[in-house]
Amino acid sequence: MDVIRLLDVRPDPLSVDEVLAAVSDRGAGGTVVFVGTVREADGGRGVTSLDYEAHPTVSEALRTVAEKVAAEHPLRALAAVHRVGHLEIGDIAVVVATAAGHRQEAFAACRQLIDDLKREVPIWKHQRFDDGSEEWVGSP
Repeated sequence: MDVIRLLDVRPDPLSVDEVLAAVSDRGAGGTVVFVGTVREADGGRGVTSLDYEAHPTVSEALRTVAEKVAAEHPLRALAAVHRVGHLEIGDIAVVVATAAGHRQEAFAACRQLIDDLKREVPIWKHQRFDDGSEEWVGSP
């Protein structure tokens, strides 16, 4: 059985239920889900909306991150989905989940999964602010 159950980058709205179902496992004693949403402010400025763009190699990079996390933690299951395109305040931008025999393992793996995804997967955020300014976050 493959530990990596779901990986995707898509323009459609994300479902926490889909990700949770993907990591459902009868051998798991702990399941951790992280949901990242678009917040209304960043760095003291009001955010009006944002767009995510991904490099064509995004799927390969996401798989590399997932494989590393799966190799470093005793997981039963792992899933990660990230949205691209235009998002409004409150929209879900990313959902990651891990399931393991014990909660400590699931928490550690989930934290590494979201941290490594944000650091290593080529997805860039274009934020627009209520003062008319804008910025790119995570772009090369």
